[in-house]
Amino acid sequence: MDITIPALILCLPLFMFLLLGIAGCKMSHKLAGWLGCLGMGTCLVLSYYTAFTYYFDPQFVAENGERIQYTVFNLTWLQFTDHLTINLGFLLDPISALMLMVITTISFMVHLYSLGYMEGEKGFQRYYAFLSLFSFSMLGLVVATNIFQMYIFWELVGASSYLLIGFYYTKHSAVSASKKAFIVTRFADLGFLIGILVLSYYTKTFDFIEMTSNPSWVLASTEGATFMGASVLTWALVLIFTGGMGKSAMMPLHIWLPDAMEGPTPVSALIHAATMVVAGVYLVARMFPVYMMEEAATTFIVVIGAATAFYAAMVACAQVDIKRVLAFSTISQIAFMMVSLGVASLGNGEVSHHGLGYMASMFHMFTHAMFKALLFLGAGALIHAVHSNDYTAMGGLRKYMPITRWTFLIGCLAIAGIPPFSGFFSKDEILSACYAWSPYIGIWMSMVAALTAFYMFRLYFLIFWWNEPDYGHHKPHDAPLPMSIPLVFLAAVSCVAGFIPFGHFVTWNREAYDIHLDPVIAVSSVVIALCAIALAWRMYRKENDLPAKFKNALPALWDWCAHRFYWDELYMFITHKIIFNGICRPIAWFDRHIIDGTMDAFATVTNKASYAIRGLQSGQVQMYVWIYLIGALLLAGLGVLCLIM
Repeated sequence: MDITIPALILCLPLFMFLLLGIAGCKMSHKLAGWLGCLGMGTCLVLSYYTAFTYYFDPQFVAENGERIQYTVFNLTWLQFTDHLTINLGFLLDPISALMLMVITTISFMVHLYSLGYMEGEKGFQRYYAFLSLFSFSMLGLVVATNIFQMYIFWELVGASSYLLIGFYYTKHSAVSASKKAFIVTRFADLGFLIGILVLSYYTKTFDFIEMTSNPSWVLASTEGATFMGASVLTWALVLIFTGGMGKSAMMPLHIWLPDAMEGPTPVSALIHAATMVVAGVYLVARMFPVYMMEEAATTFIVVIGAATAFYAAMVACAQVDIKRVLAFSTISQIAFMMVSLGVASLGNGEVSHHGLGYMASMFHMFTHAMFKALLFLGAGALIHAVHSNDYTAMGGLRKYMPITRWTFLIGCLAIAGIPPFSGFFSKDEILSACYAWSPYIGIWMSMVAALTAFYMFRLYFLIFWWNEPDYGHHKPHDAPLPMSIPLVFLAAVSCVAGFIPFGHFVTWNREAYDIHLDPVIAVSSVVIALCAIALAWRMYRKENDLPAKFKNALPALWDWCAHRFYWDELYMFITHKIIFNGICRPIAWFDRHIIDGTMDAFATVTNKASYAIRGLQSGQVQMYVWIYLIGALLLAGLGVLCLIM
């Protein structure tokens, strides 16, 4: 494959970032917006061309029928030893080709949608520059040929999210949210970096193909080394997963994501659907053959994912801000993908159910990107119409916003797992993988799926049904065409994406993967979802006292869910009461009063002594002679005294 097109995929968004960042202030809003859309649209076409060439060109299929991992280019950037180098390259394989299409599709939809949503905003050109930087960072991450290149772009994604979350930098809440996201993910990324260094120390490579093509060699390279009862490879993989926990907002590093809603709503769609939060899932998927070698690491992923999925679903049931409902929904759905990856491995290189969990996770990552982008952009259309994120300012909007209503409904049906919408197929595959790994995990994740259907239709009925508030003379209306087109497109994709022969593009273990629904799991999951939707319909379709009765019946549970189980308060207590007041403040007092006080005392004594003897350096020759004579006499007297004694 010619390197020109893959190189352009990376260079175009970088060029648009530089162009709009440097010269954007000299452009009109319309010109800057259309230039950003043109750049990402071109990148979209090139990505689809590259992906389809990879999927359908026989040169990328090995003799055994498996699609090869193809390195388009791989340039040496830093060389430490003959074997250990850091390269910058472009790797094509089934999951990177898939992610090229997903990222550019959602990014282009967000670029186009933003023409209407961000119209007239101060910093419009800066916004499009940051969007381009974000897209460049994520594209560089998914095509990385080695784990250190991934880490470089991983950090660029963090910097881009910081800039976009804090776009409204005059708002204190936006600045705090951007700092919170940046700091929390930095702690996670420190673990990621340590894991990379530990792994590379033993394997003497950063290269993905070397590590994943022969994972048994990776295990053997550690020579059975252990630390605190666990193998070194387990520690390395858990530390690498820590980076994914931060980016994908897994407990206990999830606290930044709900506050990230302070950024513009299209940014939320980009972060939640196709870029930042799926980076953790992509990281584990990229390293999956190595993770298969360590059952302890995959079990850790399952436990963290299952706990996070349930927690986020519970919290979403009690949120008032529609964007925060979707934010916790994202946390829960990403956790679904993580659990699916974890249950795909049986340890010792064995794969559960022919990679069912791995393929299901990738499938759900694809479908989720589409319907979650649809839901966030739909939320943006609602906010654009009523100028509030609070569902209490909405109600009865089905009469005023039919396009938004129907497209939002499709998104809700997809995420709830109702056939024939896309989420049904991918979520059912995850549940099948969970039941194959452990019935208990299967039941747990089925319960989370039921909660998902409930809180999404709670949101839908409160927005589009419920009692209509007084909208005044300016009645809400559907969004303008640049905002409506992405909604319709994403709704259409969410309707048909489940029928795409996904496994023929993303193969596993030299086998094409076909959707093979388990009738019992499929029927039971649909029945559970329909029961949850019926409950939401009964409670929230029109104003009644059932929500208040439920809240009064379980006030403690409701308060805990509404306050996110007090995780933010816990972090504030740890950082302010324990670390700041209990540790940092006493250290600061000791430093200020003891260490600085001692040094200040030395300085004061020295200063006073210097002041007292400053006359000795007066520059008067007579004074110097007088001092010399006195000194000579004292020395002579001392000598005579010594002789006498």
